[in-house]
Amino acid sequence: MVYIIFLIAAVIVVLAAVQLNKYGDIISKKSVLSGAAVGTFLIAGATSLPELTTSLTAVYIDNPDIAVGNMIGSNVFNLLILAVVDIVYRRRRLFQRVGRKHHLNSAVIGLVYMAIVIFALLNPISFEILGVGVEMLFIVAIYIVMTKFLSNSEEEEEAAPAAEEKKSGKDYKLKKAVIRFILFALLVFAAGSVLAVSGDRLAQVSGLNASFVGSFLIAASTSLPELVTVLAAFKMANYGMAVGSILGSNLFNMQLLAITDVAFRDGAVLAAADTSHAYMAGLGSFMTLVVIYLLFRPKISSNWRYALPSLVVGAVYIVTSFLLF
Repeated sequence: MVYIIFLIAAVIVVLAAVQLNKYGDIISKKSVLSGAAVGTFLIAGATSLPELTTSLTAVYIDNPDIAVGNMIGSNVFNLLILAVVDIVYRRRRLFQRVGRKHHLNSAVIGLVYMAIVIFALLNPISFEILGVGVEMLFIVAIYIVMTKFLSNSEEEEEAAPAAEEKKSGKDYKLKKAVIRFILFALLVFAAGSVLAVSGDRLAQVSGLNASFVGSFLIAASTSLPELVTVLAAFKMANYGMAVGSILGSNLFNMQLLAITDVAFRDGAVLAAADTSHAYMAGLGSFMTLVVIYLLFRPKISSNWRYALPSLVVGAVYIVTSFLLF
């Protein structure tokens, strides 16, 4: 029975998060909040809400492994999504069509985040301030500085797509979009909570490690809305948005991990989690390094030679999943 409940909750989370993405996009385009940076924040919050609700519930039921595994695993799964899409649409040369500078900044900061997480997981001594790991303060501070640094360059890109944005939300009034956004947010909150509780029960019944359940099963479920966002970006031939949504979502997830640490009142959440999460963080670091390499790699004519790095990423993910299982 727990398997069925887990599956139903996962499906509801995905479907509701897709609707959140839709109505969040409409709100950002029809309200006074319709700047590019605010719109991006709203969509990032919409697609990342399943991760937040699931991890907070995991903390509430005193299972930090599911909470931490969900966030780190979601970041890794997001990068896997990028790799798979790059392989499937290899003829479009995804990484040869995007600007390097903005995405490089996001990728490098994501790499720094993973290094901080690995250090905190493997460090036997936990440094805390009011029960929150000091590493989380560094993560939040870096994000604030990055947002401040990138905001000026983003302002110049806001005006161009305004006409298209208004058109995309023409069928909905703002009030209707806000109401539906709130309703689907509540649905995601409820389903995400059930996902965490059933995932915890699933680990007990099946004998699976809670770290594995959080890093792979729950992380994959909560990351599927990002897949929808990437495919939508490809449909519009907006390749920069496809890459940026994944890298940006990964940075945003680390802020949610900080919120999870605040909610966890038994010390630093990374100190309470199993050290096996360091393997997933290491996998995320490797995948991020591949993304950085792809951003700077010279143009290649052969489709399969172009897709080779993404194929390697997929293979390493499968091998790591098998070993951790």
